[in-house]
Amino acid sequence: MVDVYDVIVVGGGHAGCEAAAAAGNRGAKTLLVSMDLSRIGQMSCNPAMGGIAKGQIVREIDALGGLSGKVSDRSRIQFRMLNRSKGPAMWSPRTQNDRQLFADLWRQYLEQIPDLDFWQEPVQGLWLQEQSLKGIITARGNHIAGKTVVLTSGTFLNGLIHIGEKNYGGGRAAEPAAYGITEQLVALGFESGRMKTGTPPRIDGRSIDYSKTDRQDGDEQPERFSYENLKLPNQQLPCYITYTNPLVHEILESGFDRSPMFNGAIKSLGPRYCPSIEDKINRFADKTRHQLFIEPEGWNTVEIYLNGFSTSLPEDVQSKALREIPGLEHAKMFRPGYAIEYDYFPPTQLKLSLETRLIDGLFFAGQINGTTGYEEAACQGLMAGINAVQKVRNHDPIVLGRDEAYIGVLIDDLILKGTDEPYRMFTSRAEYRILLRQDNADERLSPLGHTLGLISDERMEKLNKKLQESKQISQFLSKNSADPEHINPQLASIDSSEIPQKMRWTMLLSRPGISLEWLASADETLKLQLQNASPEAITDAEIRIKYAGYMEREKDTAEKIKRLDYVRIPEDFDPMSIHGLSMEARLKLKQQQPQTVGQAARISGISPSDIAILLVFLGR
Repeated sequence: MVDVYDVIVVGGGHAGCEAAAAAGNRGAKTLLVSMDLSRIGQMSCNPAMGGIAKGQIVREIDALGGLSGKVSDRSRIQFRMLNRSKGPAMWSPRTQNDRQLFADLWRQYLEQIPDLDFWQEPVQGLWLQEQSLKGIITARGNHIAGKTVVLTSGTFLNGLIHIGEKNYGGGRAAEPAAYGITEQLVALGFESGRMKTGTPPRIDGRSIDYSKTDRQDGDEQPERFSYENLKLPNQQLPCYITYTNPLVHEILESGFDRSPMFNGAIKSLGPRYCPSIEDKINRFADKTRHQLFIEPEGWNTVEIYLNGFSTSLPEDVQSKALREIPGLEHAKMFRPGYAIEYDYFPPTQLKLSLETRLIDGLFFAGQINGTTGYEEAACQGLMAGINAVQKVRNHDPIVLGRDEAYIGVLIDDLILKGTDEPYRMFTSRAEYRILLRQDNADERLSPLGHTLGLISDERMEKLNKKLQESKQISQFLSKNSADPEHINPQLASIDSSEIPQKMRWTMLLSRPGISLEWLASADETLKLQLQNASPEAITDAEIRIKYAGYMEREKDTAEKIKRLDYVRIPEDFDPMSIHGLSMEARLKLKQQQPQTVGQAARISGISPSDIAILLVFLGR
């Protein structure tokens, strides 16, 4: 070990891995501390990455130089681009992954970082001297010095696992909980709370009758998360779909009196948008069935993840209900589902850099901030790792705007609005969805990643080549026209209006249901123009042309709102002295200490009239 680390990362989950990789790859002396180094990068719940809005986050992580996209691509057993039938702002990549390979690849990538060290031991607390952070103290009493600490504790802080009427301490299945850190932070003045999440039973795939289920294959031409050219698996495994039924619901309801959710054993809130099966049949009593996804856990295992059947009911109830589901009549469980309660710290106690307000140099990332999901945790870890290095080097923190990335939306929501239930990202949370597409994450964020030293010159050259190709395609389409004689028969074949005279390609491309690929198949000249361009450049040009008006409007709106972010609030500002503000606004401003009027405007409970008064006070 070195004498003093620049960055110490506590926890080896998705947030911890990204934080350690970001700090180490930037040349900072970094230490990753975990209870068990053999379990870093674990997919503790579902073996999948991405999905609606989450896939956009993974692409953004990759565009900034993070590793989640690469690990997901190389360990995938299936790839699907969700929402293809909708506009490009909604397209969301998702992979089904080999659980063990995913963790192994994370370990391999991390061990290749020269400035990253590892240490296996539980962390007992922070090493402080008169509120000044000096590092960490481990369970065996080791004092490890660090200039900054990134705490990524996941579900381990005072973790309590529930299965029926049984409960026991644990951070996740077969792993101990972490004690001491919450108590120390609360004693220092931090506010803490409790949250809950859960996981479904794991099933022996050999006991499933797949003939009674619906097969779901991956995309025929699978894409990827990472913008790098990686060697990817050339095969895919199918998933399967089945459903619950009234009898299954009846069996589950018979165990409600022994359910920790309903008998008062669990007092914390779980994720609203990923409820347990007992919560679903209780809240949606009118539904006679719920969809379940049978998802394989890897290439070399028969273990199955039953997505949609998260539960903490007694084991006997789980087993009995499973056997009334089509295809699972003879299902054997590897282990039952369970719920877990754990400590978190309301994220309004953080700066937008993810550094805590109370302890200089201490950063929080992941579920400790009240989020749920691998992707949400990973992007926080990435930003915390980046900003820990910024702190050590006396550089300004990196804060992404809401118009720059879903990562910016997530962190802005957490810090300025807070959350009292597990926060999950959705496309609906972003005001500028057309600007924040999964296909243009490299254009939005790779220049920043390159500046930070996380993106190579080669990747920037590849990005610039794509943008140049896209520009050339757009220029050709705007300057050249389709000939009615050639194109009209093709238009007639798809019931699209024929053109009476020559028309710019851009005008034709703007029509609903017409793609650039289709136009190229209908016109030889256009086909020749596109034949050497990359698929990414063609997609980029097409989206720019089709959605130009929408994108311009979103940019204009973003610029207008952004002006409030240029109006700074003085550090000595005392909101309690401005009696024109509502009492709620005064209290929220005092508690959260926004640095700009724009940040103040996004705090829940502060009204437009409060902002108007604040602007008058600031002389604007």
